Amino acid sequence: MEGFKYQEPIKGYEFEFKMVPTNDIYIPPFQRDPSEGLIKKLVMSMEKMGFIHPIVVYEDEGKTFVIDGQHRLLAAKELGVDKIPVIYIPKELVYNLMEFNTEKPPNVKEKSAQVYRLYRKFVEDKPDMEEAELSFYVDEPQYITFGFIIEEINKRFPASFFNNFIKKVDEFLNMSLSEAQEERRKRAKALYELYEKVNEVYNRLGYTNALLKQEILRKAVQKAYGKNVRKIEDDYYTAIEKVKEALDSLSEEDLAGIEDNINF
Repeated sequence: MEGFKYQEPIKGYEFEFKMVPTNDIYIPPFQRDPSEGLIKKLVMSMEKMGFIHPIVVYEDEGKTFVIDGQHRLLAAKELGVDKIPVIYIPKELVYNLMEFNTEKPPNVKEKSAQVYRLYRKFVEDKPDMEEAELSFYVDEPQYITFGFIIEEINKRFPASFFNNFIKKVDEFLNMSLSEAQEERRKRAKALYELYEKVNEVYNRLGYTNALLKQEILRKAVQKAYGKNVRKIEDDYYTAIEKVKEALDSLSEEDLAGIEDNINF
């Protein structure tokens, strides 16, 4: 079956439908890591119902890359499928589709790792672009900082523990990406030092459930800024230093009952 082109009805972009060999479709480096569990579920679904939904792809330097449907692609390969239906879209739409992969909503850690890879691609392609312009492609700026930690410092960094706090003090930067990436590394280093301080308190008090680290951080933020703080006026680095000081001053009395907040 040969492909055919059509005009999508809202924006008028020209798309193309084709059957393409699975071995000719590549996964771009900025996609998030695949989930083996989801691939297995899709394999079982395809065995019952077939390959129903085309994946979305684009061309770059003579190669075809999947932008939506990598898990379906990998499941098809696992089943030994030679060709699958795809829809080619213009390359300029690729970054716009990053948030619309519905096969598996990413958690904070997965999303941050994916944002980092996207960020590095933008640095490579558009180093003079202001980081603030990434707000069109990235929901919140703290994902960038988390991504730099996960991909450059420690892949086991528990990004979700810090999300509620850091989202109140991080922001998109009004500087070129080539400069902003170094500021992101500085922010990542400062935040990771805060994480190490949380670990110090955790070890000092002899806790054994790692989930309590999130509660230790929450108590420190409360001590620095009060309960249920919605907005922090301090800049990024000042806020981190204040929470580090609060961590140093935490006592057993301050942390009494934190285990009650954990579902064992």
